[in-house]
Amino acid sequence: MAISTSKAGRIAIIGASGYGGLQLVKLINEHPNFEISTLNGERSVGKSWNEINPFMKLFVDKEITKSNIAEIAHDSDYAILSLPNGLSSQLTPLLLEKGIKVLDLSADYRFKSLDKWKEVYSKEAAKYQRYDYELCEEAIYGFSEEFSSEISKSRLIACPGCYPTSSLSVLIPFLKQGLIESEGIIIDAKSGTSGGGRNPSEQLLLSECSESIKPYGVIGHRHTAEIERIASLIAGHEVNLQFTPHLVPMVRGILSTVYARLRDPGLTAEDCKIVIEAFYKNQPFIDILPVGTYPATKWVKNTNKVMISVEVDKRNGRIVLMSVIDNLLKGQAGQAIQNLNIMHGLKSDIGLPKITFYP
Repeated sequence: MAISTSKAGRIAIIGASGYGGLQLVKLINEHPNFEISTLNGERSVGKSWNEINPFMKLFVDKEITKSNIAEIAHDSDYAILSLPNGLSSQLTPLLLEKGIKVLDLSADYRFKSLDKWKEVYSKEAAKYQRYDYELCEEAIYGFSEEFSSEISKSRLIACPGCYPTSSLSVLIPFLKQGLIESEGIIIDAKSGTSGGGRNPSEQLLLSECSESIKPYGVIGHRHTAEIERIASLIAGHEVNLQFTPHLVPMVRGILSTVYARLRDPGLTAEDCKIVIEAFYKNQPFIDILPVGTYPATKWVKNTNKVMISVEVDKRNGRIVLMSVIDNLLKGQAGQAIQNLNIMHGLKSDIGLPKITFYP
């Protein structure tokens, strides 16, 4: 894709004060092709960004304001919504009507069926009235490496969840080529505490989660339906799987370990590594590790990378797929900027970090 020579894209960040919003501000502030046009929030309205975030100063300071569709439309080309589930759907139709392209970090447009969203997000559906069936159909799922062609032509991107990004990154190559059974897939995933957001929560207190690890949402976690939808789309038939998330005492990162049965039990780990390498050829954010080297979340911390490893258990014909991401970057804000690059006609990796600071 040719690099755009047009003016800098003007970006409104709606929901700038959460962890996702903070990452967006940092990335766009340093991006060579984008500029922040508007910062919207609730808790900090009327305050200077640099005043309340002295650790992340803007080159040109801005006041945090309440969302105003007319002002956003006047000042912006794109809006990135980092809002709670349900709330995004109240603003997105209005922004699109004004000609603003939208990237939504919530789950509001990740399902083609609004009825399915209402089923999975029943609490939010009871709070927010929604009738935007056509927009749900129109929205493109923003898994950048798989849907870049559609993303480049879309005005509404539903950015994936963090757990789905980590899980689907290893499942898609094998489901698409029919190399694994669609029955019996198990995803065991572990996330840092920033995945719970910035609002105070008892379970995220240091004294509660430090020196401990615990599963949650064991049956019916919301991301299960999202992963199954995309897995089914890729496989060409319905996929039901088991997904269990865990909270671990670190700030950033997700490790997903995915178990599936190979259709051809004669395949080796090296064979499967070649499959993934071929599938993600020339993708700047996908790193495939040598067989026998297993990924650590620290290796991708503060980057937009996905690091993948694969093993095959010859005793039972199962494949073990491992991936790590930074949940706030590749799992959230970084992938949103990757999609924004694609929409704006840029190379997908412009302005995004690829190398961690270690240790």
